[in-house]
Amino acid sequence: MRIIKPVLYTAVASLIITSCKSISKIPVPKGAETVINIPAKTTPLSEQEMQRWSHLDLLTDSIPGMSIAKAYDFISDKQGVEVIVAVADSGIDVEHEDLKDVAWVNPKEIGGNKIDDDKNGYTDDIHGWNFLGDASGKMIYKDQLEITRIVKRGNEKFGDKKASEISEKDKAAYQQYLKLKEEFKNVVDKKEQEIENLKKTEERILQIEEAFTAVKKLAGKERITASDLKDLKTDDAKLSDQLNMVTIMMGRGMTAEGLQDYKKQLKDYMDGQLNGKHYDLDFNERASLGDDLYDINDKYYGNNNVIGFKDSESHGTHVAGIIAASRDNNLGVNGVAQNVKIMAVRVVPDGDEHDKDIALGIRYAVDNGAKIINTSFGKRFSPNKEWVYEAIKYAAKNDVLIVNAAGNDGKDIDVNKTYPNDSKDLISEISDNVLTIGAMSLNYNENLPATFSNYGKINVDVFAPGVDIYATFPADEYQAISGTSMAAPSAAGVAALVRSYYPALTASQVKHILMNSGIKINFDVIKPGTKDEKISFSELSVSGRVVNAYNALKMADRMVKGKK
Repeated sequence: MRIIKPVLYTAVASLIITSCKSISKIPVPKGAETVINIPAKTTPLSEQEMQRWSHLDLLTDSIPGMSIAKAYDFISDKQGVEVIVAVADSGIDVEHEDLKDVAWVNPKEIGGNKIDDDKNGYTDDIHGWNFLGDASGKMIYKDQLEITRIVKRGNEKFGDKKASEISEKDKAAYQQYLKLKEEFKNVVDKKEQEIENLKKTEERILQIEEAFTAVKKLAGKERITASDLKDLKTDDAKLSDQLNMVTIMMGRGMTAEGLQDYKKQLKDYMDGQLNGKHYDLDFNERASLGDDLYDINDKYYGNNNVIGFKDSESHGTHVAGIIAASRDNNLGVNGVAQNVKIMAVRVVPDGDEHDKDIALGIRYAVDNGAKIINTSFGKRFSPNKEWVYEAIKYAAKNDVLIVNAAGNDGKDIDVNKTYPNDSKDLISEISDNVLTIGAMSLNYNENLPATFSNYGKINVDVFAPGVDIYATFPADEYQAISGTSMAAPSAAGVAALVRSYYPALTASQVKHILMNSGIKINFDVIKPGTKDEKISFSELSVSGRVVNAYNALKMADRMVKGKK
């Protein structure tokens, strides 16, 4: 018996490995060319429908969602395996009512004993790791944009030197510095002017607010409607002007309550502009963490506080909920995927992320078992992009799929570089494990692509829901927000479903399954970033499709069964 069991185990294991290897070599089928020709939904969606539109089905609901219910019907008789999805982002509220049960727990670490039990270099990394902190518990939230850092280093290197004083080897860097310095100055000037305009707007809002208060008193009512104003009269000149102002504002759809909402939004935005550090040349808090920012081998820094600041960090929590908020628990929302554990990797501040943090965050996720990494962030410049490229290739070597947001500039990223990406020349991929996602809306017509979404026939792979996506917010809250940052986790959730139920498929295969199985769009749409310029949807991405979970699972099933 002692001899037979190991032999039998070896034989079975060999059979399984051989089967997996053979499945991994199956080419992904080309997608169906079938086009769904149905009119766009014109009736308003209910609140519940709006909150889950991205999960709806085009044929059943006339909404180009990802057919999540149909997907779960398809796998109802199948057993999935657990998939770890790393969310490289801002802090994630792993204590949230809809996330606490899906938060990854490091099985090799004993929480709170201040010992690196698993010897991975990161002490007490129970739910993941915070690369924006130090061992004392300090955390970084605000940061500069990369252009600010580049200009600052240029100031330190070149100062007031003239072109004639620059060495031959530094001339290219000097010219780039001058160009960015001018751009930086123009942006800062515009920001200062914007703040002045915002202050004037704030003053105007106070005048309108005062007018509403006076008119309410005149009407003798706390809540007034446009019809209430018709019979109001006064001999007071100031009050007459206020009545006229309120009549005009209410005629435009403004209410006293709406004014208060707008006032709050304006204040929040102004506070962000006034207190932000994006363009502050003197701000350098990230350098206070004790590591060498420009040494990729100095990698054991940070702490285990993956939540960050609940009052100010919501992005990562929202992304995590889109992917895997607990399903069918009668709370808040359902994530796209079940059988998922969310690994929190805090690397994104209020500002541009640092290349070192991103590269090490990716490596951390790979080394600790993630099979998918969601990267919903981006920036224009990447001084140490090679570190990130190497990390992406490391993920590919370990069969990890990276689902990346295309960006929210309404630009063609075949022309305008954005980082991170998987192509040094914007033509050839460095590896085949990065899936770049554009954002789409619920409108199955010319307004399908989100107005803000980046696009690219070469560098955007497929589109997914990214407008008004309702998901988790810190402290057991829920909100709907928009961005390619929401489209990426929508796709990552589908990828997680495929990897859970068809684990023999590789990261590259899963990438191409999501691309090829998506719903094909054959009509013209308004080009993102323009008012009314038309373009074929097929020109906005490699696939010309939108992600569909049901189709993806069917394609994966056909691939795997075809090999049996």
